[in-house]
Amino acid sequence: MGALLTDYLPLVIFIAIALVIGLALLVVPFLLAFKQPDPEKLSAYECGFNAFDDARMKFDVRFYLVAILFIIFDLEVSFLFPWAITFHQVGLFGFWAMMVFLGVLTIGFIYEWRKGALEWD
Repeated sequence: MGALLTDYLPLVIFIAIALVIGLALLVVPFLLAFKQPDPEKLSAYECGFNAFDDARMKFDVRFYLVAILFIIFDLEVSFLFPWAITFHQVGLFGFWAMMVFLGVLTIGFIYEWRKGALEWD
């Protein structure tokens, strides 16, 4: 039993140090922060100007199309790096699976292009 506890001692020390650092980073700003708020600092900030309309107003659909476009290409890059690293090991099946994946992403890109998400008026 003593050997088992000795094996886990570095893990316990690591967790204890992480907790101490985390708690210090949470407490120190409250102790050292500059505490003289002014009206400008306490005002509502939204996109660089004061809010003047209802928060439930409708947004332009182009914002959502740009977000979809970002997700499409973000996913593409995050899947292409591991595939490129293991390209020789995945074989022909891995190659064609990635080609199908890239084809689906290309169809999504063409859809975005046709909808006009890339043209901001």
